[in-house]
Amino acid sequence: MSDSALERIVVEPNAPVTACVIWLHGLGDSGDGFAPIVPAFNLPANHGIRFVFPHAPMQPVTINQGFVMRSWYDIKSMDLHNRADMDGVLKSEALVKQLVQEQTDAGIPANRIVLAGFSQGGVLSLFTGLRYPEKLAGILALSCYLPTSDSLPEQCHEANKATDILQQHGEQDEVVPYSAGQIAHQLLVEANYHTQWQSYQMGHNLVPQQINDIAQWLTARLLK
Repeated sequence: MSDSALERIVVEPNAPVTACVIWLHGLGDSGDGFAPIVPAFNLPANHGIRFVFPHAPMQPVTINQGFVMRSWYDIKSMDLHNRADMDGVLKSEALVKQLVQEQTDAGIPANRIVLAGFSQGGVLSLFTGLRYPEKLAGILALSCYLPTSDSLPEQCHEANKATDILQQHGEQDEVVPYSAGQIAHQLLVEANYHTQWQSYQMGHNLVPQQINDIAQWLTARLLK
């Protein structure tokens, strides 16, 4: 691992690895926060999916009075149009692309890799996935928005124009407005991306039905 590589939690399958899910956590969390979700998916015992849960870099976050915490990018305000520090988004995008490259170097092709993320991590998985130059197996965007607010990112790559995207959001989300997720979804629909929208009676969190839905979606794309 290079000096610039992200520290991470890796959950290996019992069977030979044939696919990978790279799962990005939200603001102030770490890879440890989501690693326990793997058993909840109730995947077949012989599944070959490696789960990688990286830790975001430590950095000051403006909306939290400059407190240093794990963050994929600085959040400058709660205003959707001025929320994400795009320099930080691009730096973290490079780190996530490095994670994907590590897996492809290890023999897992990009089209067997899912980019997943929750909240700030979902922002990054969606942004990176849309711009990634090789076809991915899927993009999972949970309780998030586009960092470019009401427009698609620049330099979206044709490689993932037909990649399956699953967007999920809580209807009572008190952190990332439901409308912010819907704006991202509508932009993707209008641009003819293969995106699916699922909403739940919840806030800024995950619920059991959602975990079941994610498991079905992952199974259909990585265990076929």
